[in-house]
Amino acid sequence: MARRPIALVTAAVLLVEAPAIVGLNAIMARFVEAQSMSLDGLDPDHMVTGTWALGIASGLALALCSLVALLTGLRDRRPGRLGRGLLIGCAVVHGLLGAVAVGLIGWGAFAFLMTVVGLIVLTLVVYGKEDADPAPAKAPAPAEA
Repeated sequence: MARRPIALVTAAVLLVEAPAIVGLNAIMARFVEAQSMSLDGLDPDHMVTGTWALGIASGLALALCSLVALLTGLRDRRPGRLGRGLLIGCAVVHGLLGAVAVGLIGWGAFAFLMTVVGLIVLTLVVYGKEDADPAPAKAPAPAEA
């Protein structure tokens, strides 16, 4: 199976998604700021700051997951424990966002998010547990006369 291309495509998709998430949160922060929106009496400035912080943190997390997938593809080795945890967390978040997006945005967003989930899971599966010491092949027993 083509392990490297799968990991590299996953890295590319996550890397493209990172600035898109930051940009989406920037748009939402501008809406909140322009309309002085408040949620249950919260200060709108705090909401703007929180939206920016969430966007930047999400973008950095996606970039980090992209780096893990990139290193996995370049080294052609499975990621370490922390890297696998990051990719699993990223897949879970994309799955939850997909469930929400299908109702709020539509099936196109759902399809994109499920494609990303599929790429991440496929990367994790193709670089699954590798045997450190494969069992030696048994030689056939000599024929007795």
